[in-house]
Amino acid sequence: MSHLGVVVNPLAGGGRSGGVGAHVLDRLRSRGHRVNDLSADDLVTATARARRAAVDGLDALIVVGGDGLVHLGAGVVADTALPLGIVAGGTGNDLARALGLPRGRVDAAIGAIEHGLTHGPRSIDAVSVGSPDQHAREWYLGALSCGIDAAVNARANALTWPRGSARYVRALAGELGRFRPYGYRLTLDDLVWESAGSVAVVANGPWIGGGVKIAPDATIDDGLLDVVMAGPFTRSGVARIFPGMYAGRHVRHPAVQVFRSTRVLIEPVPSLGAPPPDAYADGELIGRLPLVAQVHPSAVQVLT
Repeated sequence: MSHLGVVVNPLAGGGRSGGVGAHVLDRLRSRGHRVNDLSADDLVTATARARRAAVDGLDALIVVGGDGLVHLGAGVVADTALPLGIVAGGTGNDLARALGLPRGRVDAAIGAIEHGLTHGPRSIDAVSVGSPDQHAREWYLGALSCGIDAAVNARANALTWPRGSARYVRALAGELGRFRPYGYRLTLDDLVWESAGSVAVVANGPWIGGGVKIAPDATIDDGLLDVVMAGPFTRSGVARIFPGMYAGRHVRHPAVQVFRSTRVLIEPVPSLGAPPPDAYADGELIGRLPLVAQVHPSAVQVLT
């Protein structure tokens, strides 16, 4: 059978992944797979373990948790032939949703992994992101958030309740009190766009925030980024448009624009608005603007 490296996030989903992870390890071993538990108390150590194991030789890397663990896995396997398996057990699970993978169902997730091992993985796009002044890059699979969506992400990460997407609703309510539109310059393949804005997302997949359909037409294997710029909205305008984002209705609003590009440079423009918050990708902190995002077609192999 296969040689699998498994990384479990014991903090994902409010601590639920610890028990789920033990079940995944036991289940894979009982089905005859050779399994290395690469988990650690922090993501930095787990990433280092996963990279060492990948070099030593694995048939697949399996991550057990939410989008943060998928983000870790993407950083290890991107631009390699090593496939990624996902057992979704986090709060958002937006990557699993985009890939049509089981969420919260261990045996079904393992079935998808084994199907992929037998029949071959699915190729999807990955996105590299980093400062335009440096060579270092991170990888993400879902979306890069650079507006109030990023500020909400940061606040939601600090909350312990409620669970699921309701955490992001509570975080939005907390952020609106100090919100002012931000100033941006976007340099895309074929245009430069400058404006104040409220929401700024560079999406590879459709969802952020546990089911917010921020880029409803984004496809994770089309070789393009969907760049969603919304606003500038007032605080009440943000509150009004937010509920429709779960169904993707916000893109019908005349103040929302969606661009497609293979590369995006996002820069702050202080003369147009407030400084944008630190950016997040797949729910994980990336850092301050300016940032450049570049899509890499078929850079990640996923077991589905």
